[in-house]
Amino acid sequence: MANRTDPSAKSIRGTNPQNLVEKIVRSKIYQNTYWKEQCFGLTAETLVDKAMELDHIGGTFGGNRKPTPFMCLVMKMLQIQPEKEIVIEFIKNDDYKYVRILGAFYLRLTGTDTDVYQYLEPLYNDYRKLRRKLADGNYALTHVDEVIDELLTKDYSCDIAMPRIKKRWTLEATGSLELRKSALEEDFEEEEEKEENDQLDGMDDEVHDRDYYRGRSPIRERDRDRRRDSHRYRDHDYDRDYDRDRDYDRERGHGRERDRNRDRDRDRDRYRLRDEKDLGRDRGRDRRERDRGRRRSYSRSRSRSRDREGGDNRKRHGRSSMSPRRRDGHDEHGTREESKKKKEKKEKKTDGTDHPDPEIAEANRLRASLGLKPLKM
Repeated sequence: MANRTDPSAKSIRGTNPQNLVEKIVRSKIYQNTYWKEQCFGLTAETLVDKAMELDHIGGTFGGNRKPTPFMCLVMKMLQIQPEKEIVIEFIKNDDYKYVRILGAFYLRLTGTDTDVYQYLEPLYNDYRKLRRKLADGNYALTHVDEVIDELLTKDYSCDIAMPRIKKRWTLEATGSLELRKSALEEDFEEEEEKEENDQLDGMDDEVHDRDYYRGRSPIRERDRDRRRDSHRYRDHDYDRDYDRDRDYDRERGHGRERDRNRDRDRDRDRYRLRDEKDLGRDRGRDRRERDRGRRRSYSRSRSRSRDREGGDNRKRHGRSSMSPRRRDGHDEHGTREESKKKKEKKEKKTDGTDHPDPEIAEANRLRASLGLKPLKM
């Protein structure tokens, strides 16, 4: 009976409010001594006294995961479901910071998206220190604004899964939530007004100084004459320096042109020497190729003459090896062929086409085709 939800309590997010806490953590809370002794029979009015006695926040701790009094009071608020006005008074309480955190935690579990942003975001300006009990049983220092940021941005807090809420920009786009106003916005506006006033004062001072210097007085006239004379002398010196620089530039221009002509002549001589070297190299290459072709043609002519002599020897040997019977029948015909070949040899020798020098032999062939006498070397 002590662990049942108030019959008049409304369902939160479609379920029993106590089911917002996981079953394991809920069973740990039901078995805890603080829950049985201090939270039994509490109402919305008497819950405030227990909340004022809190000195730290946290979830479960130790080896057997004991719940903290903070978690037991959160569970009791889910069981009795206090009115929304009481929860808002918890959040607006400036004297007791743990009462404020207790109301903010309960509103984050049960409130709508708009209420969560509307009532929890102003707590970002609370920088008071808080003690938080860790899982190993030790305490750590934190602040109110850090706990509020954890409730709005993280999925878990004090070992309890936070219900999902919409993003702030989504609510702003639908018009359900107004744009967030920073607590420092007024200070920024004051600073901007102060800067604008300073700028206006500076502009007034400049206008006053300009009007003052525009006035005429004997002292200012004397200073103006001195400045005019100094400008006149300075212009004279400037003209003299300009003439000197012009003469110097003219001399430098002549010297630069002379150096340019010298460089041009040097480049021309260098290119001419390089062309002569290239021409001599080409002539030597042509001469070597001509000698190589001459030696190659000479060797070919010698090989042809050697082949011709070998053929004659083979024919002579063939005739000598004929049988006596055939030799008698062919003696007359052989003598005719031999006489004809001798005449051809004489003609060839008289033509000069079989000269050992290939150039002379080629020249003799041309002369023979033209009907001229051969060269005699």
